Amino acid sequence: MIAIRFEHVSKSYPRYGHLLAGLKFSLLRFSETFRAFKRDRFMALNDVSFEVKPGESLGLIGPNGSGKSTTLALIAGVLRPQVGNIEIRGRVSPLLELGAGFHPELTGRENIFLNGILLGLTRREILSKQDEIIAFSELEPFLDQPVRTYSSGMVARLGFSVAAHLDPEILLIDEVLSVGDLKFQAKCRQKLDDFKRRQVTIVLVSHSLGEVRGFCSRVVWLKSGQIVADGAPDAVVPLYEKAMA
Repeated sequence: MIAIRFEHVSKSYPRYGHLLAGLKFSLLRFSETFRAFKRDRFMALNDVSFEVKPGESLGLIGPNGSGKSTTLALIAGVLRPQVGNIEIRGRVSPLLELGAGFHPELTGRENIFLNGILLGLTRREILSKQDEIIAFSELEPFLDQPVRTYSSGMVARLGFSVAAHLDPEILLIDEVLSVGDLKFQAKCRQKLDDFKRRQVTIVLVSHSLGEVRGFCSRVVWLKSGQIVADGAPDAVVPLYEKAMA
């Protein structure tokens, strides 16, 4: 039984450095520039294979550009691999770029509905969860104000509150545990601990190794788009710390 399976997955992006030679030069020699774009690509993931069991809490660690966020985007279905197969079994809730689907001219209340629909909920489901989402966000006095008047922290809090009430089977988290003040951060961690108790499959990307060590049951270390180590946090994290030192 698996929740997530990657089989020899590769994902690359084009490099755009060729335009540094000048836009006019690139346009005059368009076909040559286009062929160079196709040839020169950055490998975000290179032949990566792993499985995640239901209820497992997997931490992804590695330096910037190692492929962590690309892995989450592939699991979420935002990206597709060029090579390999990805199998996902369960409803995915991404806590990635909080509030990315919010419309600045709509109120916080209206954006709860908009974001909920974008994340796959029906109107009836959102209505049944609305009071709980509002209470968790602690933003009730501001909910009838346009989101453009919110601070970035308020937007993130509202985004977390919506995404955290989707009853996910697979939860994806990308560096969002520092949302709001210390009190709200503790509240977010309590919510995540509740997901763990309910055996929700969790994939966490974080540069906080203490957070990964304390929260995750397993860690995958990525470097230059490939897996360096995969195992228990107490085994993998010290190897990573030693390599980074």
